Amino acid sequence: MRFLVKENCLVPLRDSENSLPISQIPAIPQPPLNPAFPYNPNLQLLLTGKQLLLDDLQFPLEEIQKHYENGYITYRKGIDYRRNQPICSRCGNKAENWFARFPCSRCGEICLYCRKCLMMGRISACTPLLGWNGPAPDHHLPENILGWEGQLSVGQQTASNKVVETVQHMTELLVWAVCGAGKTEVLFAGIDAALRAKRRVCIATPRTDVVLELTPRLETAFPEIRVASLYGGSEDRHLYAPLTIATTHQLLRFYHAFDTIILDEVDAFPYTAEESLQYAAVHARKPESAMIYLTATPNEKWQRECRTGKRAFTTIPARFHRHPLPIPHFTWCGNWQKQLKKEKLPANVLNWIKERLENNKQALLFFPHILLMEKALPILRKLAPEIEAVHAEDPDRKNKVQKMRNKEIPLLLTTTILERGVTFPNIDVAVVGAEDDIFTESALVQIAGRAGRSKDFPNGDVTFFHYGKTEAMLKARKQITAMNHEGVRKGLIDG
Repeated sequence: MRFLVKENCLVPLRDSENSLPISQIPAIPQPPLNPAFPYNPNLQLLLTGKQLLLDDLQFPLEEIQKHYENGYITYRKGIDYRRNQPICSRCGNKAENWFARFPCSRCGEICLYCRKCLMMGRISACTPLLGWNGPAPDHHLPENILGWEGQLSVGQQTASNKVVETVQHMTELLVWAVCGAGKTEVLFAGIDAALRAKRRVCIATPRTDVVLELTPRLETAFPEIRVASLYGGSEDRHLYAPLTIATTHQLLRFYHAFDTIILDEVDAFPYTAEESLQYAAVHARKPESAMIYLTATPNEKWQRECRTGKRAFTTIPARFHRHPLPIPHFTWCGNWQKQLKKEKLPANVLNWIKERLENNKQALLFFPHILLMEKALPILRKLAPEIEAVHAEDPDRKNKVQKMRNKEIPLLLTTTILERGVTFPNIDVAVVGAEDDIFTESALVQIAGRAGRSKDFPNGDVTFFHYGKTEAMLKARKQITAMNHEGVRKGLIDG
């Protein structure tokens, strides 16, 4: 798209001689807000707190331009230049290899575009990003916002108070809570405080299945509040709501939208690996806002910042049922990969599995790689034909997890795909090849956290079978032990 700056206003033009692509215009003028202008409330709902492409808007360009000229819509450069280097305004991409060029019919030039966020619609050097500059939509608030009437544990209540304080003072907080501590319930009072103050709240998480699991829980807790559930293919994509639950990818559509962002599983892939997702989270929050990070396994840098007082944090070192976290056992199993090539598994691994099968105790068995797991599957099916294996690309993944929940599968072999986000009430857990690089401290803590989550079955065996102890294994065990000690010291664990 090409523009001309006329009377301190951007004017779209098709004339290539007297106009420029938006990225070549030095400064984008913003006309003053005209309070007498009869703005379109549908545009208001669609654009408030967003950064969208013209292709996302089913409105005539003339109407959009009229709103801009009256100060209600903003135009931003889709691709900006800093020191002659392009940067994508939506995802923050600066890497040269993530940009490409194409002959553009809109500006008539060979146009630069960003490949990094292409799945959200193409942003090129002539693409404007549109936002809303008028008043925010008003949303009706019921008298009773929070409908949840459950009871928090002492540890949860302490963290909940800190969350409320963070929301009220528009600051940042890390909630470092052990696996199974009940993090979601800890957020309710903070969300309630934000909504009462007519502030928008977003809970963002790296994975779609967590969005799908959280949505009904939040709708039940806040029964009269509209909740937008955003993930790839979601029907709520353009829904304006006071409470939003979204994958971190969906934050790329937002700009200065939320007064409070709660970032769940901040240590999880793909958020940790994708700088664009971290950039999106920063830009989705308002300049003055609260940011709350949730994790059971903060990285070493964050742990150090917590210890040295550089990062505000609160811990929930114990589960609500007041039992300690299961401590992993380290069991040497020799060169298990060599045995697997001979279609065998180490005797102590087989004995561990046989014991669970004989006692009707369900178990998860983690492997570092799909091929190794699939080689072990036929060996173990000789013990019990109902044994299954699951991984990220498995089209039957959800069905197998459900069958495990229904107790139709005695033993489920898995990659790290099930290290988090799933709860089975009464299981033991083992890792085969815990020395592999894929089993980081974070992954091993999360894997150990699958056991002992239920108040009815608060104990569970966790065994790391290995061909040599690693620093990650030792750090994981140390972190779990430290949390148990803190839980006892704070009176949150019995005995």
